[in-house]
Amino acid sequence: MSQLAAMRPLDGITVVSLEHAIAAPFCTRQLADLGARVIKVERPGVGDFARGYDERVNGLASHFVWTNRSKESLTLDLKQGPALEVLERLLEKADVLVQNLAPGAAARMGLSFEALHERFPHLVVCDISGYGEGGPYEKKKAYDLLIQSEGGFLSVTGGPGEDEMAKAGCSIADIAAGMYAYSGILSALLLRQKTGEGSRVDVSMLESLVEWMNYPMYYAYEGAPPPPRAGAAHATIYPYGPFPVGDGSSVMLGLQNEREWQAFCDKVLLQPPLSTDERFCANFKRVANRADLRAIIIDAFATLDFDTVIERLEAAQIANARVNDMQGVWDHPQLKARDRWREIGSPAGRIPSLLPPASNSAFEPRMDPVPALGQHTEALLTELDVPVDRIEQMRRAGMV
Repeated sequence: MSQLAAMRPLDGITVVSLEHAIAAPFCTRQLADLGARVIKVERPGVGDFARGYDERVNGLASHFVWTNRSKESLTLDLKQGPALEVLERLLEKADVLVQNLAPGAAARMGLSFEALHERFPHLVVCDISGYGEGGPYEKKKAYDLLIQSEGGFLSVTGGPGEDEMAKAGCSIADIAAGMYAYSGILSALLLRQKTGEGSRVDVSMLESLVEWMNYPMYYAYEGAPPPPRAGAAHATIYPYGPFPVGDGSSVMLGLQNEREWQAFCDKVLLQPPLSTDERFCANFKRVANRADLRAIIIDAFATLDFDTVIERLEAAQIANARVNDMQGVWDHPQLKARDRWREIGSPAGRIPSLLPPASNSAFEPRMDPVPALGQHTEALLTELDVPVDRIEQMRRAGMV
C-alpha cells in the first residue's frame, strides 16, 4: 500500500467524547473507523453503563463491543475540579467534542457550545439528546424504545391487533441519531475548512427517527388512514413479505410492479390467468384483497420445498431472501465471499468485527481494539504533562 493509500480521511482529527449507551458511541466509532483519534471519557470504576448490559461476548457486553472499537478510554470524575482541568487540556488540542449527557449536564460543567466557542473557537461541538434543546420535552428522559413510541414507529410496526405492536429488534432511534451526528460532524469539519471556526451540531433522537418516518407520515397526510401494521409484510405493497413453504421453511419475496406480478403468476405460481383477475390486477387491489391472495400463494407453495420456490423466483427475476436467524447472518455466504469480517482485540481476547459498510478504494478502515475501562488513563495524563505524583493523587482521590 502506498503512502497515499495508507492515509485515512480523519487522520490527525482528535475527538473527545462524553458518551454512554449507543447514539454517541455509534457516532464516534464511525469517526474512529475513518482514522480519528477518539478519547472516550468514562466515570471511574463504572464507565459507560452499556458495559454492563450483558456478558454475551466472552464476558463483554454486546452493545459495547459493537460501538466502541478503536477508542481510548480515559476515566475522569468530572464533578471534581482537577478532572475538569484535565478535560480542558484535552479540548485545547481536540477538534470535536461529542456529548450525550443528561439534558443540561454539559452546560452546568461549562461545556455548552457558547462557553466552549469563546475558549476554543476551532472546536466542533456535537450535542445528542432525546428531544433537543427547548420545548416541553427538553428534560424528558429518552431511551430508544420510548423514542420509537413517541416517533410513531410502534404505530406502524408489528401485527394488526391492538396488542400486537412491536419495537424494532435493534436500537433504531439510537442508530438514527448516531448516523445524523456522524454526518453532521463531518459536514462541520468541512465547514471549518472554509471558515476556520467550529460550529455546533445539535441532534435529537426524536427528530432523527421522525425523518425516517416520513413515508408513513405522508401516507397518512391530512388525516388519511395510516399504513396498517402488517407484521413482517409490507403495509402498502403486496405480495411483499414472508410466506410458508411446504417443507416447513419460509421465504421472503417482494413484487414492485405489474411486470413482476405477471412473471410471478406465470413462472412462480404457474397460474397465468391470475394476473388479470380483477381482485389482483393492480397493487392497490392486491393490498385490499391480500387475505385472498395470501391463501392462493400459500396453497401454491404447500407442495414445494424451499429450493424449488427459490429456483422459480430467480427464474422469474422476483426479489427474494431467506429468513435468517443470527447464526445464519454470522455464516452468510455473501459476507464471507466479500471478506467483510476482521478480527479485533478486546479485554476478552480476539473477536470478529464487521468492516464498515461504506468501503473506500483509497484506504482501509481503522479496526483497533475495544478498550478496557480506563485503559489509556495514565498514558493520556502523561501526554498532557500531568506529573506522576499528581496522577497518583488523582487516583487515590477517585478522580481517575
